[in-house]
Amino acid sequence: MGNYIRFDWAMKRLLRNKADHVVLEGFLSVIFKRQIKIAKILESEGNQDFEEQKFNRVDFLAEDEQGELMLFEIQNSHELDYFHRMAYGASKVIADYLGKGEPYRNLKKVYSINIVYFTLGQGKGYAYHGTVDFVNMSDATDVLQLTDGQKKAFHVETVSQIFPEYYLFRVNNFDQLATSSIEEWISFLKTGEIPDTYTAQGLPEAREILRVDNLNEEDRKAYNRYMEILRFNRSVMDSSHIEGMMEGEEKGIELGMEMGMAKGLAKGRAEGAQSEKLDTAKRMKSEGLDINLIAKITQLPIDEIEKL
Repeated sequence: MGNYIRFDWAMKRLLRNKADHVVLEGFLSVIFKRQIKIAKILESEGNQDFEEQKFNRVDFLAEDEQGELMLFEIQNSHELDYFHRMAYGASKVIADYLGKGEPYRNLKKVYSINIVYFTLGQGKGYAYHGTVDFVNMSDATDVLQLTDGQKKAFHVETVSQIFPEYYLFRVNNFDQLATSSIEEWISFLKTGEIPDTYTAQGLPEAREILRVDNLNEEDRKAYNRYMEILRFNRSVMDSSHIEGMMEGEEKGIELGMEMGMAKGLAKGRAEGAQSEKLDTAKRMKSEGLDINLIAKITQLPIDEIEKL
């Protein structure tokens, strides 16, 4: 375990405290390139502290002093339809926070901030920003604009400022030296470390607030369990990826193998995977994790876990 608490677990357990909002405000200010002050934390359906339901992702909803909403989604496990869930999440926030009978002009601005720890889509970068514009189908240079009256009534300058905006950070795609504030933050999100040279807004405070050795005994155990679950999930994904590649590369060779050798290889691979599951279950059990949750994660029978 590193010196600092992972950002996603901190958002679930620590950063909801008003005294610690400075860390989250720093991150948002770096993203938006303007100063953000959080007025309050709102309930999101994902803000549940039940590991058996939410062990691979974290949802977090904040409202700033301007009444704008920031929906955080941190996803640790591969999810093929994640783009669809981004769209659904932003739409649900809009619907939930427009009161019945309120005029549509009272819609709150929503920012969907997504931090993913798996390969999502195809692209060269690690940080992406998406907005909604209406472009003339006959002239790509003609983008639909608001009238002066609309600008005055809605207090915005462009159509895109009305619609949700999406920020996507593909953390695992960051593999360079951090030379800017946003890169320092992405480096922290990926490695969990904050070098003394990092000065991006929010990180100096995170260096103190998110120290692992500041956790009480209960939180330390909960954090260890969370990290164990993430390590197991990552191991399963890595193993599946490697096995898939090996199976593809060896398919031609295996066609010429004797059946007995092929069965031996399959048996050895299965026994290795079973041994890894048992070791992981044993570590989880020693940390006090619920046996039913261990069974769900490792796919091992409950009676077998009880014997460990």
